[in-house]
Amino acid sequence: MQKYSQVKAMLAITKASLRAIFRSPSAVVFSFVFPFIFILVFGFIGDGGGVPVYKIAIDKYSDTANVFYDSIKASSRIKIVHFETDQALRSSLIKGKIAGILIITKSTDQNAAWQYAIKSTSASDDKWPQVLPILNAISDQINNTKFANRPAYVVVDKRHPIDREVVREYKTIDFILPGQLGFSLLSSGVFGVAFMFFNLRNTLVLKRFFATPISRTYIILGEGLSRVLFQMLTAIVIILAGYFIFGFTLVNGFRTLLDMLFLSFVGLIIFMGLGFIVSGLAKSDSTIPPFANLITLPQFLLGGTFFSVEAFPKWLQPISKALPLTHLNTAMRAVAFEGQNLWDVRTELGILLVWGIIVYIVAVKVFKWE
Repeated sequence: MQKYSQVKAMLAITKASLRAIFRSPSAVVFSFVFPFIFILVFGFIGDGGGVPVYKIAIDKYSDTANVFYDSIKASSRIKIVHFETDQALRSSLIKGKIAGILIITKSTDQNAAWQYAIKSTSASDDKWPQVLPILNAISDQINNTKFANRPAYVVVDKRHPIDREVVREYKTIDFILPGQLGFSLLSSGVFGVAFMFFNLRNTLVLKRFFATPISRTYIILGEGLSRVLFQMLTAIVIILAGYFIFGFTLVNGFRTLLDMLFLSFVGLIIFMGLGFIVSGLAKSDSTIPPFANLITLPQFLLGGTFFSVEAFPKWLQPISKALPLTHLNTAMRAVAFEGQNLWDVRTELGILLVWGIIVYIVAVKVFKWE
């Protein structure tokens, strides 16, 4: 007698489940169409995205013993960051992590005491054009209030206000696409798995599986594998569409694509665990959306999907930074645009791993077969 193959049975379940997913309009809409619409909208809007709070560094040779520097420190729109080494500063500048380096020197203009300029790169084209008007507003306020009816206190260096080094172009799509990909993974993992296993249980399909020799582990693996394959295909389509249509940045090409797919896989596994929890807690199919929205909506709004977490009020930022979607979005943006590798985003991966452990411990406790 031929031995029963658990793997073949699992693959048969995977094939059938994958076919059912592709035939489900809601699965296609939430996993691909909906996020792709956002990508299209923001892609056609073009550049110009930014965040209300901007990070800048101060040139080490700048003179900071003046009112202008003190006013910048007190500004709610600019955050001064410090780096231990010139190499770390240079790395952040090239990767677009900061708006630029502010240089404050004695003015060459006889009608002013100080002058300022910005040293930046094309990687921060989404930031420094907003920072310069803020600096101009600060200098105007100082000149018009504290030093009214006197020579100007500080002015922009009219000869070289911006020293812009061209490294690579920053586009709105570079921020939006990873967020939409994360949203696609989140909604597919939570809603897709929750509805899938609840329906399998409610329609007694799982009970029919139990009448066969296949083990429960392979049932979950088969159904889960179909969801993973579908969503990985969706991720590839979203990334490549962004790359070829809107010029989404993949710094290291194919290697960056692979890194993003690995991060997508990790995120999807965690979100599927949240789907298992919802499936176990739901008493009926009508209770699944409230439970699922309770998990997905805060992450969608606070996980850095459309705006940087730093744009939120300070009291809200710790909550945002505790969410798994935030770390997934952060890691994918760092890999795609900044050129970091998986080891560079190990902190985000570590936090996602902790989330995964917690999620599946809870999922095992609440998951129901019948």
